[in-house]
Amino acid sequence: MINIAPKLSDQEYEKNFAELHSPMSKNSAIAESNRCLYCYDSPCTKACPTYIDIPAFIKKIATGNLKGSAKTILESNWIALTCAKACPVQVLCEGACVFNEKGEKPIEIGRLQRFVMDKYFEDGMPKLFPPAAKNGKNVGIIGSGPAGLACGAELALLGFDVTIYEAKEIPGGLDTWGVAPYKVRQSDSLKEVKLVESFGVKIITKTRIGKYISFEKLSAKHDAIFIGIGLGESFDLKIEGEDLKGVVGALEFIEEVKKEKWSSVNVGKRVAVIGAGNTSIDAATEAKRLGAEQVMIIYRRSRSEMPAYEFEFELAQQDGVIFYFQTNPVRVIGNSFVEGIECQKMQMIEPDEKGRRRPKPIPNSEFVIPVDMVIKAIGQQTNISFLESIPNLKIENGMIVVDLETYQTGNTKVFAGGDCINGGKEVVNAAYDGKRAAHGIYKYLFEE
Repeated sequence: MINIAPKLSDQEYEKNFAELHSPMSKNSAIAESNRCLYCYDSPCTKACPTYIDIPAFIKKIATGNLKGSAKTILESNWIALTCAKACPVQVLCEGACVFNEKGEKPIEIGRLQRFVMDKYFEDGMPKLFPPAAKNGKNVGIIGSGPAGLACGAELALLGFDVTIYEAKEIPGGLDTWGVAPYKVRQSDSLKEVKLVESFGVKIITKTRIGKYISFEKLSAKHDAIFIGIGLGESFDLKIEGEDLKGVVGALEFIEEVKKEKWSSVNVGKRVAVIGAGNTSIDAATEAKRLGAEQVMIIYRRSRSEMPAYEFEFELAQQDGVIFYFQTNPVRVIGNSFVEGIECQKMQMIEPDEKGRRRPKPIPNSEFVIPVDMVIKAIGQQTNISFLESIPNLKIENGMIVVDLETYQTGNTKVFAGGDCINGGKEVVNAAYDGKRAAHGIYKYLFEE
């Protein structure tokens, strides 16, 4: 059987999965907001994928107008609480703050946004947007992740009847099931689900389109369709031993952790995570925080090619994760269960067509790392079989091709956004896609 790491106490689990960043007090938020220069050209706003008017919402904090601040934020981003906690602000809004050029600490935009949104939900989601008159049209949305929720909220305010179809029993998509709980808890995501439902959006769970309802029936029922299904399971490693017990996909593992029943999640004493993206970091740090004695990230390229953000890399190092760079797994070893992973050292050679240096195996450099569990985190794939069943939908490199202005697909009745069109960007990108697609749908149904 799998060599399971010893269980921790409830108190230890809660401590390990406590939020990375504490919420701001009212006094701290006001003091921080008064540091802002309210730049006229707002480089922070330009760096935000949803283009929140950041100086405006911060100025309203400084003047005590928190309701107005929340309205400014929500006008651009319907999943603002999740984004405040999970966005890579260091490389987006805060990374663009002019204080960086002065060698000073940038404005804590993420924590200020969280302060505003926490207060908004604590106050019971006060009505900030007047209900729109019904326009007589209805839209079906496949997937209740950030793209689907944003699209649904925007459509509802434009007067549409909206129904979101979600395969899982709890809605919220990636925000609910795929973001590490020390960044975003399920309860945070579900607050935003309730906000969208408060606009009149209907969410039907445990309903997988293509299985329980055919796409043809869905299309006949609605005037337009939005696809926001995100990505599915991890890509296979395509190596010997991959079918052994103890080899799992990163999303499968993270979903179990996201249920927040820490003691019920089995993790090996020694865990190898294959891949070095942000999802890999989440899986590795979660395994460590569940009690794994040793966690390793194995990546075939060098640190400079690593897709994960620098702050994610630093987080994993702080948790004691070991990195094997320029190391490629070639075989999972074991009888019925994982007992080790055979790897080969790599050398970096000339760049490929995308400009990234390519890894080349070093002959006779194989070695074995004893492990009890292997987590595959080399990227996720879309549900190609489902997408290919939709008439006139163009697919390239596993992604839906859309008009980047309207988010309309090759099937004029169908729109799409989020990971299924970009291959897996940030939550905030999906939020922007969904909002813009809603306006594309409006234009399709009323202006053409």
